[in-house]
Amino acid sequence: MEQVEVKKGYFGEYGGQFVPGPLLDYLNAVDAAYNELKEKPEFKARMKSLLSDYAGRPSPLYFAEKMSEKLGYKIYFKREDLNHTGAHKINNTLGQALLAKYMGMKEVVAETGAGQHGVATATAAALVGLKCTIYMGEIDAEKQKMNVYRMKLLGADVHVVKSGDRVLKDAIDEALMYLVGHPGTFYLLGSAVGPHPYPTMVRDFQKIIGEEAKKQIMEKEGRLPDCLVACVGGGSNALGLFYDFIKDEGVRLVAVEPAGKGLDTGLHAATLTLGTPGVIHGFRCYLIQDENGNPGKIHSIASGLDYPGVSPEFSNLKDIKRLEVATISDEEALDAFDMVSREEGIIPALETAHAIAYLIKEKDSFGKDDVVILNFSGRGDKDVETVFNIRGRQA
Repeated sequence: MEQVEVKKGYFGEYGGQFVPGPLLDYLNAVDAAYNELKEKPEFKARMKSLLSDYAGRPSPLYFAEKMSEKLGYKIYFKREDLNHTGAHKINNTLGQALLAKYMGMKEVVAETGAGQHGVATATAAALVGLKCTIYMGEIDAEKQKMNVYRMKLLGADVHVVKSGDRVLKDAIDEALMYLVGHPGTFYLLGSAVGPHPYPTMVRDFQKIIGEEAKKQIMEKEGRLPDCLVACVGGGSNALGLFYDFIKDEGVRLVAVEPAGKGLDTGLHAATLTLGTPGVIHGFRCYLIQDENGNPGKIHSIASGLDYPGVSPEFSNLKDIKRLEVATISDEEALDAFDMVSREEGIIPALETAHAIAYLIKEKDSFGKDDVVILNFSGRGDKDVETVFNIRGRQA
């Protein structure tokens, strides 16, 4: 189907709606319903109640004392791993599930990489009473067997995608095809990507992370942090932390991407670092692509980071030099996974371990009085088997 570009939902030159005609009506309906619903007092009250009593917010801002002493500066973890379902994803899925219900939809469809968004989607769908269909790449499903089982346990119909590279990108492709063929279905997108209004909508549901962190750090330190650090695949956890600090120019914003097997190997997902502007899944962003503009091959040990595109808002923040970008390899992430588990007694998601690895790798660039907040985006239960299979009994 021929794509139509609509000049709506741009961040600088990134974002927009590059979609077939049948999807444009759906997106416009979602946009209108979201702008209507978000202003309703009863929706705000329902979200506040669910985030507090169901998801467990506010998440703590934890001073990582042993890591701080070992690395030589003050490190705080924003503990999104303590949310219901074990990651930041629940903040967004609750909001979108309520929107789907408000629109009269009967079903939600979603993609998932690491499985955390799939679990959070299945959870929210079960809560509000919606049928749930999840697409997951075969490679990711093999690595995240327990999350596949959790989704099914929560009532979701899980489809394992065996086409393409069998990762997140391909799961999104299949989920979009399902959406087009099933009227009355709502696409519950997991990251701050996709055509408008999804990047803005997901950011709005995730920005509570940074809003809480700003209040908490003022209570603990009496000042703003020097630096915020988060891993970036699509970008929802990082944007959630960073958004409320964007105008605070003295606060560095560091997005940590997967270098995979190495930036020179072609087996990475360093989109902001090595990508170029292009279009994927209905929006314009920095993109790892081949000479024909097709999404290129990508890799990360962390299933939630293996996406060739990135948030259009982050793409713009890079261009205006408000965002710093760093890369971490699979091996560096594995070392960080081990270190924070032993030093702080917290097993991180492999996605989160990329951000932690940056703190280790760049420790000499911070002074002893510097304050850094890291978004601890997810817990590592889902990744223990993967790490065991790679490193065996070394632990």
